[in-house]
Amino acid sequence: MNTDASPIVVFRSADISNGEVTVVEGLNLSILPGEFVYLTGRVGCGKTSVIRTLTGENPLAGGEARVGEFDLGSLKRKQIPYLRRSLGIVFQDFQLLMDRSIEDNLRFALQATDWKDKGAMNERIGQVLDAVGLSKKAYKLPHQLSGGEQQRAAIARALLNEPPLILADEPTGNLDEDTARDIMRLLFQINGRGTAVIMVTHNQALVRAFPARVLVIENGICREQETTV
Repeated sequence: MNTDASPIVVFRSADISNGEVTVVEGLNLSILPGEFVYLTGRVGCGKTSVIRTLTGENPLAGGEARVGEFDLGSLKRKQIPYLRRSLGIVFQDFQLLMDRSIEDNLRFALQATDWKDKGAMNERIGQVLDAVGLSKKAYKLPHQLSGGEQQRAAIARALLNEPPLILADEPTGNLDEDTARDIMRLLFQINGRGTAVIMVTHNQALVRAFPARVLVIENGICREQETTV
């Protein structure tokens, strides 16, 4: 983590909406490049709404917020695809295209973000599959992989454009405990190479097993959890 760098995420007195009503009020938060941050709280407290605000899916309800160079308060619809390209996004349910191989899933994502050079695409696909330990399974369809392998493929997709920030929304929610820990180790390896990670989770056992900065949303307020030694 670079403590001298400018924050990659900033919220100032920000109100977060779920698309209909405000669920988090007066959010003040800065996240530096290379930080790993948990976002926790009860179901329905607004964790995912924060992620959706960061990706431009939910408009900022009030206050100020910025992700990288994007001002979320004045974000225009035509800017949203470029905002999302600057982020790596990992979902609980993987969201892979089931009718094509893992390699072709990644190729589709590159083409959707304006990659043209086939050689460069193949090289990048090889790099990210190697990074997540799936080099030998590039040809397989998603249903031929375990849940953990599918999530690794989804993480590979998130890495394609070398984002400075990964948003992971309950990435271990559909996995058994051992597989969840494998995915956590992978995310921390990626974080160790300088990529910031914001991870939504309700799994306190994982938070204890893989310590990092913890933010808790409760009764519409987001606060930082004090670390205990």
